[in-house]
Amino acid sequence: MNADPSDRPVLPPLDARARAALDDEAGLAGSTRWFDAPDGSRRAETRLALSGLYCAGCAGVIEAALRALPGVERAEVQGSAERAQVCWRPDALRASQLVEAVRAAGYGAHPARSEAALDARTREGRRALWRLFVAWFCMMQVMMLATPSYVSSPGELAPDLEQLLRWGGWVLSLPVLLFSAGPFFGGALRGLRQGRVVMDLPVALGLLIAFLASTAATFEPGPPGPGGDLGGEVWFDSLTMFVAFLLAGRWLELRGRERVARALDSLLRELPDSVERRDAEGRIETVAVARLLVGDTLRVQPGQAVPADGLLVEGRSSFDEALLNGESRPVPRGPGEAVVAGSLNLAAPVWMRVQALGADTRRAQVVELMERARSARPALARTADRWAGPFLLGVLLLAAGAWAVWQSIDPAQALPVAVAVLIVTCPCALSLAAPATLLAAAGGLARRGVLVQRLDAIEALARIDTACFDKTGTLSEDRLRLAEIRGGPAAPAERAAWIARALALAAGSSHPLSRALAQLGAAHADAPQFVGDRVDEPGAGLAASDVEGRTWRLGSAAWVGPGAEALAEPARPAGLRPWKGWPVVFLAPQPLAEGEQAMAFEFDESLREGALPLLAALHAEGLALELLSGDRPAAVQAFGARLREAGAPAMRLQAAATPQLKLARLQELQAEGHRVLMVGDGLNDGPVLAQADVSVALGHGAALSQQQADLVVLGSRLPEVAAARQRARKALAIVRQNLAWALLYNLLALPLAVSGSLAPWVAGLGMAFSSLFVVGNALRAGR
Repeated sequence: MNADPSDRPVLPPLDARARAALDDEAGLAGSTRWFDAPDGSRRAETRLALSGLYCAGCAGVIEAALRALPGVERAEVQGSAERAQVCWRPDALRASQLVEAVRAAGYGAHPARSEAALDARTREGRRALWRLFVAWFCMMQVMMLATPSYVSSPGELAPDLEQLLRWGGWVLSLPVLLFSAGPFFGGALRGLRQGRVVMDLPVALGLLIAFLASTAATFEPGPPGPGGDLGGEVWFDSLTMFVAFLLAGRWLELRGRERVARALDSLLRELPDSVERRDAEGRIETVAVARLLVGDTLRVQPGQAVPADGLLVEGRSSFDEALLNGESRPVPRGPGEAVVAGSLNLAAPVWMRVQALGADTRRAQVVELMERARSARPALARTADRWAGPFLLGVLLLAAGAWAVWQSIDPAQALPVAVAVLIVTCPCALSLAAPATLLAAAGGLARRGVLVQRLDAIEALARIDTACFDKTGTLSEDRLRLAEIRGGPAAPAERAAWIARALALAAGSSHPLSRALAQLGAAHADAPQFVGDRVDEPGAGLAASDVEGRTWRLGSAAWVGPGAEALAEPARPAGLRPWKGWPVVFLAPQPLAEGEQAMAFEFDESLREGALPLLAALHAEGLALELLSGDRPAAVQAFGARLREAGAPAMRLQAAATPQLKLARLQELQAEGHRVLMVGDGLNDGPVLAQADVSVALGHGAALSQQQADLVVLGSRLPEVAAARQRARKALAIVRQNLAWALLYNLLALPLAVSGSLAPWVAGLGMAFSSLFVVGNALRAGR
């Protein structure tokens, strides 16, 4: 049986049509980010889906092949996720050259999230299953042929029959060696061509030595048996059993990787191919999603995914927005409310107006964040890879030394001992320990609505000792809340009329305080009409005349006049609580009649839901807490008092903190040896998020803050920050368990192999079990 073509060291080059498709920027839209470098030149960051990876060492081979291309500035391969992320210069090479470089190294590559990438993953799974089937089928036949030699007494088995059984074992071992074991030989050859010692090399050497020695014993002239010149022993049963066990372990490992990938991909619900659109004349037509334009009006049926970001204009329904908030609970939406691409309409048909399409949608941003995380290689994995090369060289030297020593002790045991040493010490489990765990943890966080953009951040999050927070939009709501109404007329009816005038004046204004007054709209809907033009004085307030010719002013104390200034004074009549520094808006007619008093609307900031549980959880874990706010000192002190009144733990407050001051404070903490977490949402938080050891941005925040952050909380649910740290600590503990297990296994198994107490097939079983244990343990990080 011939070897699988996919296992050849070099795959055939791309044809002209495939190269043209890869070099078309439109075809790369879903897997490539274009940006300008600091020097003004254009750069591209492409994510590739890989196939044909069978051990952690394959990642290093692909990285070396990509980095050898002129124009490639950075290449990172995440073997556990079978993803590569390449930063390259479009003026120096083309995207097709990236794919051809990977294929020349013997691996498959396609732009991530393309149909070809999905097909390649499906084909790889089928090939792995076929290899496993052939290995196990042939192993059972070889074991059946080898059984008579084990159970018969010396001389009981006729020489001709024993020779025939050996020939049968040799024939049945060929498909195992040439087809099932093809990935091991292909990986070893690819590594040697790159000048690297990869993990498949000791496995391939062990298989090749065992097969050649057994072949020589099978075809050696003379009767079969240990008295031959070449030793006389055959290990076809051990060889096929080892391949079967090892492929079973790797197939289960592949299934584990697919499970993590499916957990991430399940959040990325595919958009519909077509949708119903209503034109200006009211006619409804079915069009492809690719032909939609901003401003189109679409009908979304129940059970259909929303094709774009937009606003509902007709109808009410419930939507599954797990893509954005990590929760599967339906979210009700009505006219004027936003819906996002990829969310699922659950209840009734609705009409929506398109606001964003394609790469501009929130869904596209989520895809970008998740693909970036899946393509990154964590520092723990890079450290393990650096040690893998010297370790493997030591394994080869140790196997050669064991063979030489056993030649003087018992020549018949020399080859079995050398093969067992080569097999048992393959560091697959060691290299899988960190990336498999961190990727599983990233998948678990994604299901909770927390996207990890940098896998290293999981380790960093577990080690932080200080947490810093922005105030407005992070610990507090990004809008003000009406806290108290003071002054004004005492009669309820007249008082309600004044409040209605304030609402009428504030209507249409974009000022935050005007929007905050809108909270009273439902209770005071019958606002009086003003005549004439409304005066809007920037920085002061609003003014208009009512139907009685009386002018009303709404705004600052200086704008409204003496009646307002009296309310703003610190010393006020008893029973009025002191003003804490929150914003105040005043209302009064001009001029005030005798006995009239201006009305004051006092606002404060609301604590964001989940802020107190987050601060309490982090404080309970021993973290120091700090508030870094650009707001004025009075507002920050008042907010701190609000936190203390609500039972929040003590935290250091810093007011009037510009982006530069926030950055300086973080650098000061890091210089003192602290590991700092920064949580923010605003555009001005970008520099400090980039400086922190690990940073978290909230999903409602600015795009720049999300780009700079290591983690993004899509639903802006603050308790998820504490949950993410707990999961990170669990993941780091699992990484330590996996590393300890891998090292302990090698320390225990290596002396047994060198001493001749470990048969090659047992060594193969132990190696497969070790890798399987590491992958299975790693999956706990995602639960």
